[in-house]
This record gives sequence, structure tokens and C-alpha cells, in this order.
Amino acid sequence: MWILLISVLAVVCVALVIYRKFARTLEVAKQYAGPPALPILGNGLWFLNKQPDEFLPIIQHLTNVYGDVVRFWQGPQFTLYVGNPSMVETIMTNKHLTDKSGEYDYLSNWLGDGLLLSKRQKWHARRKAITPAFHFKILEQFVDVFDRNATELVDVLGKHADSGETFDMFPYVLLYALDVICESAMGTSVNALRNSDSEYVRAVKQAASVSIKRMFDIIRRTPLFYLTPSYQKLRKALKVLHGYTDNVIVSRRNQLMSKTDVDGEALDEFGTKKKDAFLDMLLRTNINGKPLTNLEIREEVDTFMFEGHDTTTSAVVFTLFNLAKNPEVQQKVYDEIVSVMGKDPQEPIQLSHLHDLTYTEMAIKETLRLYPSVPLIGRRCVEEITIDGKTIPAGANIIVGIYFMGRDPKYFDNPSQFIPERFEGEVSVEKFNPYKYIPFSAGPRNCIGQKFALNEMKSVISKLLRHYEFILPPGSADEPLLASELILKPHHGVPLQIRHRSAPALLK
Repeated sequence: MWILLISVLAVVCVALVIYRKFARTLEVAKQYAGPPALPILGNGLWFLNKQPDEFLPIIQHLTNVYGDVVRFWQGPQFTLYVGNPSMVETIMTNKHLTDKSGEYDYLSNWLGDGLLLSKRQKWHARRKAITPAFHFKILEQFVDVFDRNATELVDVLGKHADSGETFDMFPYVLLYALDVICESAMGTSVNALRNSDSEYVRAVKQAASVSIKRMFDIIRRTPLFYLTPSYQKLRKALKVLHGYTDNVIVSRRNQLMSKTDVDGEALDEFGTKKKDAFLDMLLRTNINGKPLTNLEIREEVDTFMFEGHDTTTSAVVFTLFNLAKNPEVQQKVYDEIVSVMGKDPQEPIQLSHLHDLTYTEMAIKETLRLYPSVPLIGRRCVEEITIDGKTIPAGANIIVGIYFMGRDPKYFDNPSQFIPERFEGEVSVEKFNPYKYIPFSAGPRNCIGQKFALNEMKSVISKLLRHYEFILPPGSADEPLLASELILKPHHGVPLQIRHRSAPALLK
């Protein structure tokens, strides 16, 4: 009896402490529509042990019932979903809302305090220092990297064109993107397409898998995670990844110090100017007159590696799916590619070619409307603010629904249809509110590598289409089952068929 009484009193005391701590939050939460919540647990049971493919339907249900601004509780954590472009604009441009939401913290073991995760002043200083590395003249040197690795991808896919079999496109593009980003970020090659079972490739997959799963599992979101087998897997993977990056940084720093010409430019083993990887630029970067430490450089390289392969893979694969599903659009894209680059599929791609692939870019942008690589982005409200007459309390998490705005009939006519012409020509703000379409985020914390990513997408898609026609297998679903991790992915892959451009039609 006494044990029961003490237990009840303990629960009451905890509840009172939580209530006093969150009294202001509870008060302002009344301004927003949302589902009923349990004390302390909130709506947390909705998300308990849910799979990534179940998360988007939950948000869709909430918006269907409560509209495009919805509050709910992840335990005692007040969370506000926003899918209203006007409110999104205010949020994305507010200086008090540049910190990422709590979900991103589960990447910190891997990415440290790099550009994706760093907060306020530190983020601002890093962003300012790193931005010159993405100047268009610097990006030009990566076109050769895109083209060379895309040629490898074409070669690897040849067996599927020969056989006419149905296969999943996603893992191939993932390995291609990993090769590109590794060479662009560090100036080294891991040959992922040819060696998909290498220690480094397995470590990338393991680190990404464990880090992202932590967002969907209550145990993994507590300190108990560090007692689980998942943490041991993550620790082992990060030992490989961090060790590889550290070795490359030390080696490259030594090369830059010893191999220079009279102007101080780095030379390769043939005495000619070496192309700069992202790492080389970081090694020459100063913040407040001080060079970045090896740890700081590793954080940024690892961040670039993480952000630069999964996101590109998602966009490329869903674009190929859309082109296979809409053969008339695929033909228009192919015709443009031939008109820009000629009929020789071996012709190397140049930056000028990429600039001229306007319809191809429209098809990619339309894909990103339907399948944004990052479907939801999160912000943490550092200080209490008021937007459109409503208060958002300090400590609140804000989820911006990029995926749902792109499919909302209030903002796009016939939103389920794939219509690249939506993005034709220059569109005025009056006609097209830019904050209803933000696949690369928006405001001061937008994606720093979006030009790099768009050039890479156009390069690999144009290379693939010059060699192969992409076909949706008979009986395919109108849309793949979508998994919303940090990145939007096809839960069961994207089954496609391909045929050589000169080959007869596949037997149906």
C-alpha cells in the first residue's frame, strides 16, 4: 500500500514539475488546432515504433482533419506542423528560427557540429566562410567528375539493358552518387559502383541507417541507446568513416604544404595544377583569421558526404521513374539532350551543355515538387515569437511540410500530374509564391550545395538517357510506397526496365 502511495505521489510530483516547466507552452498551445493529447505522453503513442513509410500518412491525416497548421505533442515536446506558404516564409526568414529541430541531433555522432547541425553564431560563421567554395566557377571543375562517374554507371547498367529484366534503380544511383560526392569532397575515390561491398561503403550505409532510425524509436531517442547493439554498429561504422576522412585530411594538408608552385597553387604528380576538392578549399579557409582545425574540416566534409549522396539519389531515381511513367515527357527530354549535345552518346558533358538543358531541369524541378528529397524540415524556436498573431513558444519544434505543400491543390493545379511545363520561363512572385515550393529549403539556411546538386542531376540523367530508354514494367504501381526518413525514399525501391536506344522494344 505504501509503495503504491509513494509511486502515485512520485508521478504527481513529476507531473507538477513538467507542468510548471511547460505552463507557458500549454497556454499558447490553445491557439492551435490539433488532436487530443495524453498527459506527459502527448501524442507520442502515434509515433511509437512506427516505420518510415507510416510517418507521411500520419501527417497527411492531421492536415486533412486540422488544416495546414497543426499542433501535436511528442511526449512533452510541443511540435507545430506548418504547411501554409505565408507562414512558412516568415519562419524560414526569421533570425530566431535558424536552429534545426531536435530530430537532427541524432546525426551528431557522425556529423559533429558541421554546417547542417551547428547553431546560430557558429553556423553563421561557418556558412559565410564556406559559401565561396560553391561559386559557379569552382563548381565548373566538378562537371568532369559527374561525367566520368556517370559513364561508369552506364556501363554497370548495361547488363540490365541486355537482359531486359526488371531491376531496382535505387542502389545503383546511390553508389554512383557516393562515388561522385567522395571524389568531390575529398579528392579520393572509393569505387563504390565497382566495389559495393567495400568496408567504406558498408560503413556509410550502416551509419546512415542507425542514425536515421533513431528518429523513429523511443528507446533510440534516450540515453539507453548507448547500451544497444545499434550503438555498437554505429560506433564501428564511424570508426571507419572518421578514420578514412582523418587520414585524407592529414595527407592532403601535408601535400598542400609541400607541393606548391611559385604562386602557391597545389600541383599533382605531373606538375600541373590539381583540381580542388571541397577538402582543399576547407584547408585554405579561415574564420576570424584562424584556419579550421582537422576536426572542424572533418565535420564539414562528413556533412557534405552525408547530404550530397542520399538527396541526389532520391531526386535522380524519382525523376527516372517519372520519365518512365510519362514516355512523352521522356521523349521531349531526350530530344533536348540530343539537340544540345549531338547524337554521339560518348560526347563528354560540358558546363555549357548543362546550362542549355532547360526542359530537363524543368522535369527535375517537377519531380522535386512531387518527391522532394527532404520532405519535411525542422526548426527549433529558440525564443518565443509571434507569427500572424499567434505565439510560438520557446523550445517548440516546427515542422515545415515541403512534401505536402507541393501536392496541395490550393497551391498547384492538378497536383498529382507530372507537368514539367509548370516551371517554364520566369515566373513572378505574384503568380508563384516561392515558399510553396522549397525543395532546397529557403531563407538564410537554404541548401548551400543546390547548384552543385542540380548540375549533377542534369549530368547523370542526360548521360543515362543518351544510352537508355527507361520503361515502367507492366503492373507497376502509380507511385512507389514512400518512406520518409530524413530523405524521401522508395520503401521497396523503384523497379524499372531499360533498353539500349538502338534496340527493339522489350517483349511485354
